[in-house]
Amino acid sequence: MKKTSTILIVDDETIGREILKALLADERYELAFASSGQEALTKAAQLIPDVILLDVMMPEMDGFEVCQRLRADDSLAEVPIIMVTALDDRDSRLRGIELGADEFLSKPYDPFELRARLQTLIHINRYRRLLTEHAKFEWVVAQANEAFLILDHNDHIRYANSQARLYLNLTTAKYELISETFLELVAQQYRCEPQATWRTWLEEAKPAMPRYLVRLETATAHAFWLQVNVMEMSSDSDEKYLVNLRNVTETILAERRRWTFQQQITHKLRTPLFPITEGIRYLKNNRSKLSEGEQNEFLEMAYSGATRLQTEIEEILKYLNVYSEAKAEQAPCHIADIRLIITAVKQLLEIASVNVCQKDIEDIEDTCVSISRQAMELILTELFSNAKKFHPKKSPTLEITISVVSKEVCLQICDDGLTLSPEQLANIWTPYYQGEKNFSGEIQGMGLGLSMVGSLIWEVGGRCHAYNRQDIQGLMIELTLPLQ
Repeated sequence: MKKTSTILIVDDETIGREILKALLADERYELAFASSGQEALTKAAQLIPDVILLDVMMPEMDGFEVCQRLRADDSLAEVPIIMVTALDDRDSRLRGIELGADEFLSKPYDPFELRARLQTLIHINRYRRLLTEHAKFEWVVAQANEAFLILDHNDHIRYANSQARLYLNLTTAKYELISETFLELVAQQYRCEPQATWRTWLEEAKPAMPRYLVRLETATAHAFWLQVNVMEMSSDSDEKYLVNLRNVTETILAERRRWTFQQQITHKLRTPLFPITEGIRYLKNNRSKLSEGEQNEFLEMAYSGATRLQTEIEEILKYLNVYSEAKAEQAPCHIADIRLIITAVKQLLEIASVNVCQKDIEDIEDTCVSISRQAMELILTELFSNAKKFHPKKSPTLEITISVVSKEVCLQICDDGLTLSPEQLANIWTPYYQGEKNFSGEIQGMGLGLSMVGSLIWEVGGRCHAYNRQDIQGLMIELTLPLQ
C-alpha cells in the first residue's frame, strides 16, 4: 500500500507511542517516532511531516516549548500540530493556541476522533501547500520573458501573463474581461501562418510543422514572429489549454542569414573562382611553353577573377550587416524587375529552358511588389536551384506565369521534375525538412531554403503554396504578394 502522508508521533512514554502506532497502523500513513522534545525537533527538520502528534507532558522540554520552537522555524512553521494531553483545563488549551497548536486531543484517545482530525488537518495542509506552490508558479509565470495564456474549451482567454498582454495589446489589468476569442484577438494584429496548421488549431495541439503569428512589416517596424505552442490540460476543468507564445524573430532572421550566406557562397563565388584556379594551374604546369604575352593573358584572367571575387565577398559582408532582406524600402522590386531577375538567375544557374508568360501586367509594370528586389532574387534563386537539383537529368524546363489579380501579384513556377507525396507537400515549408524517402544525408543543403522562402513571403503579407502539376510530372510553386 502506498503511503500518502507522514505523521510524526512525539511521546516520551513507549506505551503512548505504541498505542498511536496500533490505532494508525491500518491507515495509509508513514509513521515516525520521537521520544523527547529535542529528538522531535531533529526529526521534524529532516522529514517535514504532514502532521505532528505532540504530547504535552514530557520531561526536560515539554510539548509547549517544542511547539514554540517549531513555529519559530521557517521550514516547519506551517506544519499542523495536534497537541496530545491528559489535561482538560481551559488555560492549557489557550496556551497551546497562543504558541501555534492547531488541534487538541485528550487521553484516552477516541480512535474515530483521532483519524477524523488527522484527515482534516492533512487535507488543509495539502491545500495550503498547493496554494503556496500555485502562488509561486503564478509569480514565476508573471515574471517570465515568454508569454503564457490559459484558454477554455471555447478559445476564450482565462489567464494571460504580462508578456502575453504585451504581445496581444491588452491592458495590464489582471482580471480584465476579454470578450474576443484568442483567434479573434490575434487576427487584429497578426497573420496566422502557415494557414493550413491553424484550421484545426486546438484539435491538433502538436502539428507537423510550427505555427506562427506574424506581425507584418510596417514603415516604422520590422516584421515580428511568435511561435505558438499548445498543451492540452485537464479535460475536467474550464482551463482547457495552456498556450505559449515565444518570440522567435531573431531565430528566423538568423536562419535566414545562414541560408542566404550559403546561397551567396554557392552561386556567387563559384564563377570568379574558376578563372583564378584554372588560370594559375595552367600557368604552373605550362609556364616554360608559354610566351610572355600568353603568360600575361593568363595572369590577366586570374587577376580579373580575383577582382570579381573581392567584389562578391564585399557584397556578402555588406549583406551580413543588413537586418532584413525583406525591407522593400531598401531596394524595391517593381513588377518589371521580376522578369529581369528571372533572366539573371537563369544565366547564373545555367538553366537552358525558362519560359515566361505575363498576363495583364503591361500597364502596371512600374508598380512595386511589397518585397525587396534582394529578397525576390533569393526566392527565385532557391526555387530555380531546387528545380535543377531535384530534376532527374539536372536540366529542368521551367514554366513561369506572372499575373495580377485584385491588387496582388501571383507568381507560378512550374518544373517538370519530381512529383511529391501528400506528406512532402504538407511539410515543404518546414525548417530542416528534406524530402527524402529514407534520410541519407546526401541531399545538399540544410533543408532551410523553402522555409526561408515561406518566411520572406509571410512577413510581408503574402502566401505560398506547393502543388503537384496536373498536366505532366513536376511541381508548381505559387507565390502571392500584395502590391505596395
